[in-house]
Amino acid sequence: MRVLRRVHHMVRLAQKVRLAGQTIGLVPTMGALHEGHLSLIRAARRENDVVVVSVFVNPRQFGPTEDFARYPRDLRRDLRLASSEGTDVVFAPEASEMYPKGFCTSVEVEGLSSRLEGAMRPGHFRGVTTVVAMLFHAVQPTRAYFGQKDYQQAVIIRRMVEDLRLLVRVRVLPTIREPDGLAMSSRNAYLSRVERREAGVLFRALTSAEDAIHDGERDPQRLRRRISRLIQQQPRVRAQEIAIVDAGTLEPVKTLTGRVAMLVSARVGRMRLIDNLLVDVT
Repeated sequence: MRVLRRVHHMVRLAQKVRLAGQTIGLVPTMGALHEGHLSLIRAARRENDVVVVSVFVNPRQFGPTEDFARYPRDLRRDLRLASSEGTDVVFAPEASEMYPKGFCTSVEVEGLSSRLEGAMRPGHFRGVTTVVAMLFHAVQPTRAYFGQKDYQQAVIIRRMVEDLRLLVRVRVLPTIREPDGLAMSSRNAYLSRVERREAGVLFRALTSAEDAIHDGERDPQRLRRRISRLIQQQPRVRAQEIAIVDAGTLEPVKTLTGRVAMLVSARVGRMRLIDNLLVDVT
Protein backbone atom coordinates (compact mmCIF):
# COMPACT_ATOMS: atom_id res chain seq x y z
CA MET A 1 0.00 0.00 0.00
CA ARG A 2 1.32 3.41 -0.98
CA VAL A 3 0.91 6.54 1.13
CA LEU A 4 0.91 9.82 -0.79
CA ARG A 5 1.08 13.25 0.84
CA ARG A 6 1.36 15.58 -2.16
CA VAL A 7 -1.40 16.48 -4.61
CA HIS A 8 0.79 16.30 -7.68
CA HIS A 9 1.96 12.78 -6.71
CA MET A 10 -1.67 11.69 -6.44
CA VAL A 11 -2.55 13.29 -9.78
CA ARG A 12 0.40 11.62 -11.50
CA LEU A 13 -0.50 8.17 -10.15
CA ALA A 14 -4.18 8.59 -11.00
CA GLN A 15 -3.35 9.59 -14.58
CA LYS A 16 -1.14 6.53 -14.95
CA VAL A 17 -3.89 4.22 -13.66
CA ARG A 18 -6.58 5.72 -15.89
CA LEU A 19 -4.32 5.65 -18.98
CA ALA A 20 -3.84 1.94 -18.31
CA GLY A 21 -7.61 1.53 -18.61
CA GLN A 22 -8.14 0.73 -14.94
CA THR A 23 -10.92 1.98 -12.69
CA ILE A 24 -10.37 3.89 -9.44
CA GLY A 25 -12.61 3.75 -6.40
CA LEU A 26 -12.27 6.64 -3.94
CA VAL A 27 -13.37 6.55 -0.30
CA PRO A 28 -13.07 10.09 1.11
CA THR A 29 -12.65 10.15 4.91
CA MET A 30 -11.47 12.38 7.72
CA GLY A 31 -9.71 9.43 9.31
CA ALA A 32 -10.60 7.85 12.65
CA LEU A 33 -11.75 4.91 10.55
CA HIS A 34 -14.52 2.65 11.82
CA GLU A 35 -16.67 -0.15 10.42
CA GLY A 36 -18.73 2.32 8.41
CA HIS A 37 -15.65 3.47 6.51
CA LEU A 38 -14.43 -0.11 6.13
CA SER A 39 -17.72 -1.13 4.53
CA LEU A 40 -17.16 1.57 1.90
CA ILE A 41 -13.60 0.38 1.30
CA ARG A 42 -14.85 -3.19 0.80
CA ALA A 43 -17.40 -2.01 -1.76
CA ALA A 44 -14.71 -0.03 -3.56
CA ARG A 45 -12.45 -3.10 -3.53
CA ARG A 46 -15.16 -5.25 -5.11
CA GLU A 47 -15.99 -2.77 -7.83
CA ASN A 48 -12.67 -1.24 -8.91
CA ASP A 49 -9.16 -2.10 -9.99
CA VAL A 50 -7.49 0.44 -7.68
CA VAL A 51 -8.79 1.67 -4.30
CA VAL A 52 -7.79 5.06 -2.91
CA VAL A 53 -8.72 6.14 0.62
CA SER A 54 -8.24 9.81 1.41
CA VAL A 55 -7.55 10.81 5.02
CA PHE A 56 -7.90 14.54 5.50
CA VAL A 57 -9.48 16.46 8.38
CA ASN A 58 -10.81 19.35 6.35
CA PRO A 59 -10.63 22.62 8.30
CA ARG A 60 -12.99 24.37 5.90
CA GLN A 61 -16.01 22.34 6.94
CA PHE A 62 -15.66 23.14 10.65
CA GLY A 63 -17.20 26.24 12.21
CA PRO A 64 -15.17 28.44 14.58
CA THR A 65 -16.75 26.85 17.67
CA GLU A 66 -16.67 23.26 16.41
CA ASP A 67 -14.28 20.46 17.22
CA PHE A 68 -11.60 20.73 14.51
CA ALA A 69 -8.70 20.93 16.98
CA ARG A 70 -9.73 17.84 18.91
CA TYR A 71 -11.18 15.77 16.08
CA PRO A 72 -9.70 12.28 16.52
CA ARG A 73 -6.53 11.72 14.50
CA ASP A 74 -4.55 8.46 14.38
CA LEU A 75 -3.02 8.03 10.95
CA ARG A 76 -1.00 4.96 11.91
CA ARG A 77 -4.18 3.13 12.97
CA ASP A 78 -6.01 4.35 9.85
CA LEU A 79 -3.23 3.03 7.61
CA ARG A 80 -3.36 -0.35 9.33
CA LEU A 81 -7.12 -0.63 8.89
CA ALA A 82 -7.08 0.60 5.29
CA SER A 83 -4.36 -1.89 4.42
CA SER A 84 -6.29 -4.75 6.03
CA GLU A 85 -9.16 -4.12 3.59
CA GLY A 86 -6.98 -4.15 0.49
CA THR A 87 -6.53 -0.43 -0.06
CA ASP A 88 -3.93 0.36 -2.72
CA VAL A 89 -3.28 4.03 -1.94
CA VAL A 90 -3.90 6.28 1.04
CA PHE A 91 -3.88 9.95 0.11
CA ALA A 92 -3.18 11.89 3.31
CA PRO A 93 -2.25 15.50 2.54
CA GLU A 94 -1.62 18.26 5.06
CA ALA A 95 -3.96 21.26 5.13
CA SER A 96 -1.17 23.44 3.72
CA GLU A 97 -0.94 21.11 0.75
CA MET A 98 -4.66 21.26 0.00
CA TYR A 99 -4.99 24.97 0.78
CA PRO A 100 -1.66 26.66 -0.01
CA LYS A 101 -1.09 30.32 0.68
CA GLY A 102 -3.35 32.46 -1.49
CA PHE A 103 -6.00 29.77 -1.97
CA CYS A 104 -9.31 31.61 -2.52
CA THR A 105 -11.64 29.33 -4.49
CA SER A 106 -14.72 27.51 -3.25
CA VAL A 107 -17.41 25.28 -4.72
CA GLU A 108 -20.95 25.58 -3.41
CA VAL A 109 -24.26 23.95 -4.29
CA GLU A 110 -26.68 26.80 -3.66
CA GLY A 111 -30.01 26.12 -1.99
CA LEU A 112 -29.34 22.57 -0.90
CA SER A 113 -26.35 23.72 1.16
CA SER A 114 -28.20 26.37 3.16
CA ARG A 115 -31.08 24.33 4.58
CA LEU A 116 -31.33 21.73 7.35
CA GLU A 117 -27.77 20.93 8.50
CA GLY A 118 -26.47 23.82 6.42
CA ALA A 119 -28.68 26.33 8.23
CA MET A 120 -27.27 25.20 11.56
CA ARG A 121 -23.67 25.10 10.33
CA PRO A 122 -23.16 28.01 7.90
CA GLY A 123 -20.39 27.33 5.43
CA HIS A 124 -20.12 23.65 6.33
CA PHE A 125 -21.29 22.24 3.03
CA ARG A 126 -19.29 24.80 1.05
CA GLY A 127 -16.23 23.35 2.78
CA VAL A 128 -17.38 19.81 1.99
CA THR A 129 -18.07 20.38 -1.71
CA THR A 130 -14.86 22.34 -2.18
CA VAL A 131 -12.67 19.60 -0.74
CA VAL A 132 -14.58 16.80 -2.50
CA ALA A 133 -14.19 18.60 -5.83
CA MET A 134 -10.46 18.88 -5.13
CA LEU A 135 -10.24 15.19 -4.23
CA PHE A 136 -12.09 14.27 -7.42
CA HIS A 137 -9.55 16.30 -9.39
CA ALA A 138 -6.55 14.72 -7.67
CA VAL A 139 -7.76 11.10 -7.58
CA GLN A 140 -9.81 11.05 -10.82
CA PRO A 141 -12.09 8.32 -9.47
CA THR A 142 -14.42 6.21 -11.53
CA ARG A 143 -16.61 5.77 -8.44
CA ALA A 144 -16.69 7.58 -5.10
CA TYR A 145 -18.20 6.05 -1.96
CA PHE A 146 -20.16 7.82 0.76
CA GLY A 147 -22.30 6.66 3.67
CA GLN A 148 -26.02 7.34 3.98
CA LYS A 149 -25.52 8.61 7.55
CA ASP A 150 -24.50 11.97 6.09
CA TYR A 151 -27.56 11.99 3.86
CA GLN A 152 -27.75 15.70 3.05
CA GLN A 153 -24.07 15.66 2.19
CA ALA A 154 -24.64 12.78 -0.24
CA VAL A 155 -27.52 14.60 -1.95
CA ILE A 156 -25.40 17.75 -2.29
CA ILE A 157 -22.41 15.89 -3.73
CA ARG A 158 -24.62 14.12 -6.25
CA ARG A 159 -26.03 17.50 -7.28
CA MET A 160 -22.51 18.94 -7.65
CA VAL A 161 -21.44 16.00 -9.81
CA GLU A 162 -24.54 16.35 -12.00
CA ASP A 163 -24.30 20.13 -12.36
CA LEU A 164 -20.57 20.15 -13.13
CA ARG A 165 -20.86 17.02 -15.31
CA LEU A 166 -18.04 15.34 -13.44
CA LEU A 167 -17.11 11.90 -14.72
CA VAL A 168 -17.54 10.06 -11.46
CA ARG A 169 -20.31 7.82 -10.18
CA VAL A 170 -21.38 8.61 -6.63
CA ARG A 171 -22.22 5.50 -4.64
CA VAL A 172 -24.16 6.00 -1.38
CA LEU A 173 -24.16 2.90 0.83
CA PRO A 174 -26.30 2.05 3.87
CA THR A 175 -25.47 3.39 7.30
CA ILE A 176 -23.53 0.92 9.44
CA ARG A 177 -24.88 0.76 12.99
CA GLU A 178 -23.91 -0.38 16.45
CA PRO A 179 -25.94 -3.28 17.94
CA ASP A 180 -28.38 -0.80 19.54
CA GLY A 181 -28.88 1.02 16.23
CA LEU A 182 -26.66 4.05 16.84
CA ALA A 183 -25.11 5.15 13.55
CA MET A 184 -21.36 4.60 13.58
CA SER A 185 -19.46 7.89 13.72
CA SER A 186 -15.96 8.97 14.65
CA ARG A 187 -17.56 11.38 17.12
CA ASN A 188 -19.14 8.53 19.10
CA ALA A 189 -15.76 8.13 20.79
CA TYR A 190 -16.39 11.42 22.59
CA LEU A 191 -19.47 10.09 24.40
CA SER A 192 -19.39 9.03 28.02
CA ARG A 193 -20.73 5.58 28.86
CA VAL A 194 -24.10 7.01 29.94
CA GLU A 195 -24.31 9.32 26.91
CA ARG A 196 -23.45 6.44 24.61
CA ARG A 197 -26.28 4.36 26.09
CA GLU A 198 -28.81 7.18 25.74
CA ALA A 199 -27.72 8.05 22.18
CA GLY A 200 -29.38 4.89 20.88
CA VAL A 201 -32.72 6.71 21.22
CA LEU A 202 -32.11 8.51 17.92
CA PHE A 203 -32.46 5.31 15.90
CA ARG A 204 -35.32 4.04 18.07
CA ALA A 205 -37.22 7.28 17.49
CA LEU A 206 -36.71 7.09 13.73
CA THR A 207 -37.79 3.45 13.54
CA SER A 208 -40.85 4.24 15.65
CA ALA A 209 -41.82 6.89 13.11
CA GLU A 210 -41.14 4.43 10.30
CA ASP A 211 -43.50 1.93 11.97
CA ALA A 212 -46.16 4.63 12.18
CA ILE A 213 -45.78 5.33 8.46
CA HIS A 214 -46.23 1.64 7.66
CA ASP A 215 -49.36 1.73 9.86
CA GLY A 216 -50.78 4.51 7.69
CA GLU A 217 -49.55 7.78 9.25
CA ARG A 218 -49.03 10.45 6.57
CA ASP A 219 -48.86 13.67 8.60
CA PRO A 220 -45.24 14.86 8.98
CA GLN A 221 -46.08 17.08 11.95
CA ARG A 222 -47.43 14.16 13.95
CA LEU A 223 -44.39 12.11 13.01
CA ARG A 224 -42.03 14.86 14.13
CA ARG A 225 -43.85 15.10 17.46
CA ARG A 226 -43.58 11.33 17.86
CA ILE A 227 -39.81 11.44 17.26
CA SER A 228 -39.42 14.40 19.62
CA ARG A 229 -41.35 12.74 22.46
CA LEU A 230 -39.17 9.65 22.33
CA ILE A 231 -35.93 11.63 22.26
CA GLN A 232 -37.07 13.72 25.23
CA GLN A 233 -37.22 10.58 27.36
CA GLN A 234 -33.40 10.61 27.52
CA PRO A 235 -32.17 13.50 29.69
CA ARG A 236 -28.75 13.83 28.03
CA VAL A 237 -30.14 13.93 24.47
CA ARG A 238 -31.58 17.19 23.14
CA ALA A 239 -33.11 17.22 19.67
CA GLN A 240 -31.97 20.19 17.60
CA GLU A 241 -33.78 19.50 14.36
CA ILE A 242 -36.29 16.93 13.17
CA ALA A 243 -37.16 17.15 9.47
CA ILE A 244 -39.21 15.05 7.09
CA VAL A 245 -38.38 15.92 3.50
CA ASP A 246 -38.51 14.69 -0.06
CA ALA A 247 -35.54 12.34 -0.37
CA GLY A 248 -34.43 13.80 -3.69
CA THR A 249 -34.92 17.53 -3.24
CA LEU A 250 -34.74 17.86 0.57
CA GLU A 251 -37.85 20.02 0.37
CA PRO A 252 -40.29 19.72 3.31
CA VAL A 253 -43.35 17.63 2.57
CA LYS A 254 -46.92 18.44 3.64
CA THR A 255 -48.07 14.86 3.31
CA LEU A 256 -46.00 11.75 2.87
CA THR A 257 -45.76 10.22 -0.58
CA GLY A 258 -42.99 8.58 -2.59
CA ARG A 259 -39.55 8.36 -1.02
CA VAL A 260 -39.06 10.56 2.04
CA ALA A 261 -36.10 11.13 4.31
CA MET A 262 -36.52 11.53 8.05
CA LEU A 263 -33.56 13.47 9.41
CA VAL A 264 -32.65 14.15 13.02
CA SER A 265 -29.82 16.05 14.67
CA ALA A 266 -29.31 16.14 18.41
CA ARG A 267 -26.90 17.15 21.12
CA VAL A 268 -25.75 14.23 23.21
CA GLY A 269 -23.78 15.77 26.02
CA ARG A 270 -21.36 18.08 24.20
CA MET A 271 -21.49 16.17 20.94
CA ARG A 272 -23.77 16.77 17.99
CA LEU A 273 -24.95 13.59 16.28
CA ILE A 274 -27.05 13.08 13.17
CA ASP A 275 -29.06 10.19 11.78
CA ASN A 276 -31.70 9.47 9.17
CA LEU A 277 -33.99 6.89 7.66
CA LEU A 278 -35.34 6.67 4.12
CA VAL A 279 -38.90 5.40 3.74
CA ASP A 280 -40.80 4.52 0.57
CA VAL A 281 -44.40 5.59 1.10
CA THR A 282 -46.99 3.86 -1.08
